[in-house]
Parts: sequence; structure tokens; C-alpha cells
Amino acid sequence: MVRGDGGRCGLGPSCDMIRLAGALAVAGGLFLALLSPIADRVIFQPTPGVDFEPTDLGIAAESLFLETEDGVRIHAYYVPGAPPPGERRALLFLHGNAGNASHRLVGADLLARLGVEVLLIDYRGYGLSEGRPSEAGVYADARAGLDHLESQRGFATERIVVFGRSLGGAVAVELAQDRPLAGVVLESTFTNVADMARRMVGPLASLVGGGFDSQARIPRLRAPLLSLHGDRDELVPLALGRALYEAARVPKRFEVIAGAGHNDTVEVGGAAYLSRIARFLHEVTP
Repeated sequence: MVRGDGGRCGLGPSCDMIRLAGALAVAGGLFLALLSPIADRVIFQPTPGVDFEPTDLGIAAESLFLETEDGVRIHAYYVPGAPPPGERRALLFLHGNAGNASHRLVGADLLARLGVEVLLIDYRGYGLSEGRPSEAGVYADARAGLDHLESQRGFATERIVVFGRSLGGAVAVELAQDRPLAGVVLESTFTNVADMARRMVGPLASLVGGGFDSQARIPRLRAPLLSLHGDRDELVPLALGRALYEAARVPKRFEVIAGAGHNDTVEVGGAAYLSRIARFLHEVTP
């Protein structure tokens, strides 16, 4: 209520309600501001530094730094592999929410042995990368990785496959939508954070929000899709991986890794797992 008093409210019941509404709005804003970093700390679990050097693992990988569009310096490894002459193709490896890129060097090397050059990036706040992770930030990190492959390594977009594991799959979907990439591989990936939160915290899920909404984005995917998921995944249920796959357009293929959980798809899948990825790489980048 404004009654010619310079914008000050009176003391009646209506003004009390206005004050209450204002207080609730401020409190709600503060709560959300506090909740956002809490949610980020749940989603992102980086390990700083480097736990494994490529030379310690017998891997010929180049350590390098990229700069993102918002000026953050992120760390990456480049594993050259041994592609057939005249058939160079690249794979951008986007890892999950915990640890750092050095923990994925062995996996990157296995992929490189399939005849593809691999760029394995660390998100901001992970490993040797600067900054603090956020949903928008890790998307920018992935774009920096793709730009490096195109502008510095000389790959056409149509010769690049994006591989995203777990949370990295959500990053891959955001990056790949509407881009003429050769292909996308998603492994152990979920539909969105809201669905994961409902599984993990039940009634409190609404407080976490609905970030990383791959299910809404994946219909815009133009590249062929290979989706892999363990049937014993204890973190991301097989049903969520299948639901994400169902939302995608063709061409696509869904492969269940029998007996695999969330973090042992490579070990359990073995040679058949690698053979399936190799076949996909040959199909999309002949």
C-alpha cells in the first residue's frame, strides 16, 4: 500500500502481508543461493592434482592446457593412437563426476588403440585445471576440447566422436546437439539430475533442481548414437539409461553390458566391449 508517504507502507494487516511476502522472497532467494553450491558439491567431486603420470603407466600421452571461452585454463591429455594412414579420426573423452583425468588415462589409451586419437580433458576444478566446476562451466570446457581438435589438430567435425561416461554423457549430449559430429557414445548416462535425485533423496529431490537435462536435449542430436549401460549399475539405473536412449532419434543402438556395474564396464565388458566401440568408430568414420 502506498498512500503518499514517499513509498513507505502503513501498519495495517495488508502491509504485514506485504512485509511477509518480501521476507519470504528474500529468504527463498538466500536459500536457493546457498543450495546451489551445495548441489554442485554433491554433483561434482573433483580430485585436485595428478595421481598418475602417463609415463608411469607406459602411455605415450601429451599433457597440455586449453583455454575456455570464459578464460579458464583447463588441463588435458592427448593420446595420439595409431589410426590407419589417411583415416585420421578423433575422440573427445568426457569423464564422470569424480576423480580427475589421470584416473582415465588407461581407458583413454585403450580407446586410442582402436585406431583413434583421443583428447581427454579435465573439467574446471579437476586435476590441474583452474576454476570451480558448474554445469555451465563444464559445458564450456567440453567446447574448448572440441575446438582444440578442430582448430589445433586439424580434424573436421565429421571426423570427431564424442565419448561421455556417466556425468560426462550429459556433457556430451549438450555439446553434440545440432553439431554434425561423426558419432556420440554414451556410457552409464542418466536422463537428468532430477530423476537421479528422486532415486537418491526421494522427497527432497525438488530442492536439488533439474540440471543436466539430457532427456530434453537428446532429440536434437544429429549424430549416430551408441549407448552402453551395465545391467547391474548401482548408481545410474539401467532404466534411466534406456529412457535417455528412447528419447534420441535414429540412427542409434543400445547395448547392455551383462554383469557390469557403474564403474567396471571396461573390466566386465572386456574384449567384446572394446570390439563394439571399435565397430561403431569404423561405421561412423570409415
